[in-house]
Order: sequence, then C-alpha cells, then structure tokens
Amino acid sequence: MTTAQSGILAPLPAHSRYLNFSIVPGTQAKLLHQLLAQIAIEPDLVVGLGPSLTSTIGADLAQLKPFPSYSTNGIDIPSTPYALWVWIRGDDRGQLLLQGQQLIEQLARGFTLTRAVDGFKHLEGRDLTGYEDGTENPEGEDAIQTAFSHDPRLLGSSFVAVQQWQHNFDHFQAMSQQQQDDSIGRRLSDNKELDDAPESAHVKRTAQESFKPEAFLLRRSMPWSDLHGSGLMFVAFTHSLQSFEAQLERMIGLEDGICDALFRFTQPISGGYYWCPALKQGQLDLTPLTG
Repeated sequence: MTTAQSGILAPLPAHSRYLNFSIVPGTQAKLLHQLLAQIAIEPDLVVGLGPSLTSTIGADLAQLKPFPSYSTNGIDIPSTPYALWVWIRGDDRGQLLLQGQQLIEQLARGFTLTRAVDGFKHLEGRDLTGYEDGTENPEGEDAIQTAFSHDPRLLGSSFVAVQQWQHNFDHFQAMSQQQQDDSIGRRLSDNKELDDAPESAHVKRTAQESFKPEAFLLRRSMPWSDLHGSGLMFVAFTHSLQSFEAQLERMIGLEDGICDALFRFTQPISGGYYWCPALKQGQLDLTPLTG
C-alpha cells in the first residue's frame, strides 16, 4: 500500500533546509535507483525528483516537464532545474544541518550537492515584507485533492514548483503603506483583501478560482536569508503543474498585458519542477518510472 509523503501536508516548521543535487557524471541508472531507495522518508523530509532524474532512472513522466523560462514585459523568469530536491523540516536548525550532512554522504556516490538554502518561519507564517503568505490555502480534503495526483498510476504522489524569490527591501520600504497594500491586494494591518485593489495586485493576479480550470495550489513557502540577500522560498504542491503555470503566466502579463505588482520589489532567481513520489514501506515508490 502506498502513502503520501506526510511532510507535504504538515504545518510549516520553525526551520527548513532546501538541498539541490546534480547527478555525478557517468553514474549508472541502477545506482541512482538504489541510492534513492535507501532514503528513509520521515515526516521531516520531503523528496522531489527533477525531469533529468526521472528520465535517467526510468521513463519520462508526461506530467513532469521542464520549468519554463520567460523574458517578457521587462520580467525575467529563470529556469534552474536540478536532478533532486530535498526539503528538510524541523524545530532545531543544528539538527537540520546534521541531517543534511548525513544525507549528502549517503547520496555521494551518485549525487553532488549543488545548492543549499536555509529557510525559517517568520512570526505566524509571514513573508519578510510582513504580509501573510498562503492566506487562501486549501485545507482538509481540499488540500489533499489540490496537492496529490489524480492519475491512478501516481496516487499519493505530488508535483511541486519551487522558486527562490529575492526581495529588494530598499525599494519596498520606500513605498508608502498604501502602495504596499495595493501591490499585495491586502491590508498589512488586518490581512483583509482590498475591494478596490488595482488589477496588478498580487491577490487579483493569482485568484485561484478565477482560472478555467481553477488553479489551486498548496503553498508551503518560507522566508530565507543569507549573505547574498533574503526573500521568499516559494514552494507549491499541486496535482497538476498547469495550475502553477497558469498563475505564473498571468503574473508576467502573458494573459492581458498586466504584470503582477510583486515584480516592483521582488524577483525569482531560481525555478524548478519536481515529482514527489508516494511511499511504500517508508521508501520512495518509484514503480511508476520502472513499470
């Protein structure tokens, strides 16, 4: 019997560590498969496979395509795919570091750590700008229907879109409170949606029920910060990547020429799609790739 990776539905942790891996050149598919099968998936760990990895160890998943790259309306959306994405979650930052080091050593024969980013929970779950993130997140059964595949072959598995956004705080703080609220589409003071928000407001650009079909996502985003800057690690699980792509295309103005006001003070510096397999006896179930 297969089950979903429980960390997908779990509440946000106090701390996160995001690890991105590339495949060691020349590594055989059999070894990669063995290394993935040895990962013990606990509630504090979520693992996603990129398109290059799924195709290497089995067959391409039609639902998992390369992350799109755009350069339009003065906005650049980068595509920075990795073979393997790992989200480590917990309350102790030191423990996350040690757990990550153990995983890096465990995978070393076939995977090389390419990038690591630390995330953290701010207040009760807010972006560093102070605005609440994921206000319209589905809950309960709706969250399950949103996050997990409806394909009978992929039940219990999920797809995730990951983007690291870097904020320009000097620009954001130079904006008036009204300009900030209008950019988000909500009041900072009480998180209430603005009835008269401009069409460029983020809330209007990404209203999930306004798409056909509806484009619901289960967001699990958290702030990040390092020597190079800070911002939001956007993480959204979905049964279909079309939901994320529809929102992204509207944000950059492909639908009606109106760009999301978020781009006035923040921009993505990475982007990748990953498949998060279901579990069988606590290990990744890779049978959809191998038959």
